[in-house]
Amino acid sequence: MKSPEQNRAAANRNGGRTRIPANILMALTLLFFYLPIVFMVVFSFNSSKSLTSFTGFSLRWYETMLKSHGMMESLYVTIIVALVATAISTMVGTITAIGMSYSRKLVRQYITQVNDLPMMNPEIVTAIGLMLLFITFNVERGFVTLLLAHIAFCIPYVMLSVTPRLRQLDPNLADAAMDLGATPWQTLTKVIVPQIWPAIVSGALVAFTMSFDDFIISYFTTGQGVKNLSIMVYTMSKRVNPSINAISTLVVLFITLGVVLMNVVPWLREKLHRNNPASLEGEFRKHPRKWPWTLLAAAVVIAAVFGLRGGLVSDKPFAGQTLHIYLPGEYVGENYISGFEELTGATVVADNFDSNEQMYIKVANGDSYDVLIPSDYMIERLIQEDRLQKLDKTKLETAMSLLVDETLNLNYDPGNEYSVPYFWGTVGIVYDKTKVSEQDLEKEGFGIFLDPKYKGQIYLYDSERDSFMMALKALGYSMNTKDENQINEAYNWLLECVRTMDPEIVTDEIIDNMAQSRKALGLIYSGDAAYVMSENENMGYYLPKEGSNLWCDAMVIPKNARNVELATAFIEYTCQYEAAYDNSSYVGYTSPNQEVMDELAESDFAGINAYIPRTGYGKDEVFEFDENVRKIIADQFARVKIAASNAG
Repeated sequence: MKSPEQNRAAANRNGGRTRIPANILMALTLLFFYLPIVFMVVFSFNSSKSLTSFTGFSLRWYETMLKSHGMMESLYVTIIVALVATAISTMVGTITAIGMSYSRKLVRQYITQVNDLPMMNPEIVTAIGLMLLFITFNVERGFVTLLLAHIAFCIPYVMLSVTPRLRQLDPNLADAAMDLGATPWQTLTKVIVPQIWPAIVSGALVAFTMSFDDFIISYFTTGQGVKNLSIMVYTMSKRVNPSINAISTLVVLFITLGVVLMNVVPWLREKLHRNNPASLEGEFRKHPRKWPWTLLAAAVVIAAVFGLRGGLVSDKPFAGQTLHIYLPGEYVGENYISGFEELTGATVVADNFDSNEQMYIKVANGDSYDVLIPSDYMIERLIQEDRLQKLDKTKLETAMSLLVDETLNLNYDPGNEYSVPYFWGTVGIVYDKTKVSEQDLEKEGFGIFLDPKYKGQIYLYDSERDSFMMALKALGYSMNTKDENQINEAYNWLLECVRTMDPEIVTDEIIDNMAQSRKALGLIYSGDAAYVMSENENMGYYLPKEGSNLWCDAMVIPKNARNVELATAFIEYTCQYEAAYDNSSYVGYTSPNQEVMDELAESDFAGINAYIPRTGYGKDEVFEFDENVRKIIADQFARVKIAASNAG
C-alpha cells in the first residue's frame, strides 16, 4: 500500500496534468478577448491611415482627435449621458424596488412583468417604440430625448440588481426601525439603503455600462447632430478614421483605471477603517446615500462648463449661429469644419449618414438640416419630390466659377439650380499589377469578374446600384435601363459571379485589403482607389471600355432649412481653394475646384490615374433615379447576397 504522502504526490501530479489544458483554454480565452484591444491600442500610434499595416510610431491621431470638434463632442455626450442616466436610473430604480418589496403580491408581480419586458424585448423594438413616442408627441429629438431614452432602459437593470438583495432582508426590518423611533425617511436612508448598498452600486455600474455602450436605442432617439461615440463610429461610412483608435484607447485607459480603483479603494478603505474607525471612511459608511446626488451634481456641473464653451461674444458675421449639416461619414478634411467656424464664428453640427437611403428617410420624416450632401441620383429624387429649395446663385457666382466644367449642369440638376458639386469621380476596377494581366482587363473589362483565372481573388462592392451597373455594362446595356429583361440578365450575371467565382462582398474593407494586396482585384470608387494606389505602388486602376458610372456628390439646401444664409455661406466657403484642398487631399476624392484638382494631380496624387475622372467618354453615365427600378434591383441584389452566402 502507498503511504499518504505518496497518494498526495500522485494526486498533485494528476491535478497538475488536469490543470494544464484548463490553463491553456483560459489563456486562449483571454487572448481572444484582449488581443483586439491590444491591436487597437498599437494602431492608435500608427503613422499612416492604414488600419492593418503599422508603418511607424506617431501621435498624429491623438492630435487629430483633440482637434476634431465632432469627435470630442461625441465623447462629451457619451460621458454626460452615461453619468446622468446612471445617477437618475439608480435612484429611481432603487426607490421603485424598495417600494415594490413592501407592496401587495399582485402589485409586485405586475411591476416585475413590466420591468422585465424591456430587457426581454429586442433592443430594436424598444428603440423604434421610443422614437415613435417622441414623434407622436412632437418632441424634437436631440440631447433630451437621448437622455430620457437612456434613463428608461437603464432603470430595469438597476431594479434587477437591487430586488434580489431586498428579498434577503428581514421583512420586519423597517417596522422594527420605526418602532424604535425612526421616521420613514430615516428608515429608508439609515437602515434599508446601507443594507442593500452593494446591490445599488452593482446596478449603477451595469446602468453606466449599458448607457456608455448603447448604439441602437441612441441611434433612433437622437437628432440635431447630437451623437455618442457608437453613433459616430457607425456613421464613418467612407473610411474609418484612425483617430477612433486614439479615442478608444483613452476610453480603455479610463476604464482600466476605474477597475483598478474599484479593487484598490475597498482594500484601502478597510485598512483605514481598521486603523481609524472615526475617519472619514466611517462617515462614508454612515451616509452612502449622498453619493448618487454627488455624482448627479458633478455631471450637471460638467455639462454646464461644456455648455458655456460657445457663449463667448464674437464680432464675426455669423457669431452665435448654428449650422446643421448632414453628410457621409469621414467625408471632410481635418481642418475643414474648424476653418469655417473660425471664419464665421458659427458652430457647425455635423451629422453623418452611411447611405443616401438613410439620409432620405430622415429628410422625408421632417428632420431639419441646413445643408445636405447626397449623391446625384438622390438629389434628383429630392428635386422631384420638392424637398429642396433653389440656391441664391447671386451669392455663389464667384464660387461656381472655380469649379470644373464637367461637374456642372448635369442631367439631374440642369443649370445647378439646386446643387453645387462637393466631390466627383468614377467607379472602376482596382487591381494588383503582379496578379492581374492588363491584357485581361483590356479584353474583358467588367467581364473579368467572371474569369475563372481569378476565382477566390475578387471583391464585389456591397452596393446594389454599383453591382448592377457593373453587370449591365458588362452585358453592353445602359446602367439606367428600365427594361426588366435587361435587368434580369444583369441579375443572372451577378448570380453566376457569386456562385462560380467565390467573391467576397465588402464595403470599405476593400480599401485596406487591397492596399495590403490581399486579393487580385475588386470594384471600387476612384477616390478609394487613389488612396490604395498611394499606399501600394503595385496597385492600378482601370476603367472598362464598356463605360462606367461617373458620379457626383453635391451640396443642397432642403426646404425646411432654418439658416439658409449661413448654409449659402458654407457652400461658398467649400468651393474656395483652402477648404477644397483640405477636403480632397485628406479624403482622396476628386475636388470639383479646378485649381485644387490640377495641383493635387501633380503633387499628392502624381502618377495616380484614379484621381482624375475620365471625362468626355460617351459610354460613361450618371445615375438617374427611378423608383420602380430601384425596388427591382434592391430585391434582386438581396437574392444575390443570399446566393453568395449559400455558395460560401
